[in-house]
Amino acid sequence: MALPNLLLKAQQYLQTFNQQPPLHTMTPAEVRKLRATAKKVNLPTNVNLSTITDQWITVRDGEQIKIRLYRPIGEGPFPVIIYYHGGGWVLNSIETSDASCQMLASMTNSIVVSVDYRLAPEYKFPIPMYDAYDVFLWVTKNIQAIHGIPEKISVMGDSAGANLATVVTLQAKQANGPTIASQILLYPVTELTYDSPSYYEFAEGYGLNKKDMEWFGNYYLEEDSQKNNPYVAPLKAKDVTGLPAALIIVAENDVLRDEGIAYGDYLKSSGVYVEQLMAKGLIHSFFTKNEIFQEEIEKTIQTVHSFINQK
Repeated sequence: MALPNLLLKAQQYLQTFNQQPPLHTMTPAEVRKLRATAKKVNLPTNVNLSTITDQWITVRDGEQIKIRLYRPIGEGPFPVIIYYHGGGWVLNSIETSDASCQMLASMTNSIVVSVDYRLAPEYKFPIPMYDAYDVFLWVTKNIQAIHGIPEKISVMGDSAGANLATVVTLQAKQANGPTIASQILLYPVTELTYDSPSYYEFAEGYGLNKKDMEWFGNYYLEEDSQKNNPYVAPLKAKDVTGLPAALIIVAENDVLRDEGIAYGDYLKSSGVYVEQLMAKGLIHSFFTKNEIFQEEIEKTIQTVHSFINQK
């Protein structure tokens, strides 16, 4: 069998990463503690923003969640990108994607709203999904106040965050909700069957193991039957016609690669405009590993900028 096509920097990262115990051998609390000690990323000096502000908003169950707004320099109004971080619905926070969101706002000249949705197992499905949609509704209601352009609201995320982004479009379709200009999905989770060819090709040693994804699914869902819910597995949605135009970027060496491609094919076959790209030589979660993949992150953001300018 041919060796996977890995960039040298990806190989070097994995050599270090694979010395740690796999996620699925720990509890969520243990993994969170481990990640909390990770050093903060130093960004290049060319990221210029007007302000970065945190605020708390009330969601449907009366609880409050945090959002972070990254505002570009200028008067606006600006396009808006709502960003949902990855972490299998169990790990990470808006801090994980902070450096990439700064670059995203600066390079696309957009307001980025990063969402600190609540995490499983403390808040299982459907709570993270509802948090994701409620922030979208908050943005549409407050679009003038934040100097955004109402017709230019996009949803974006990586991994489980990309799952939430596309699920927001499904919820908006079902509820006949406000219009979403586009969806930007980076290596999205689109089903929880764990059995595509890429799941076996990259089952172990590539930054996200097959067993890790099973671990995430077990913590996110109350019961196994929820794997068939389209708000968990959008690839199982019966109707995706009329969804927003999609930019889908998968990593070449990633268990999630094939389901991301399959979801793009499904959208295309339903008449949705889709741009699909494969990030060659890269691994899962590259978009928030700024200390390793800075150049690749910048290239991804340039692609996002071109895409949202078309829509």
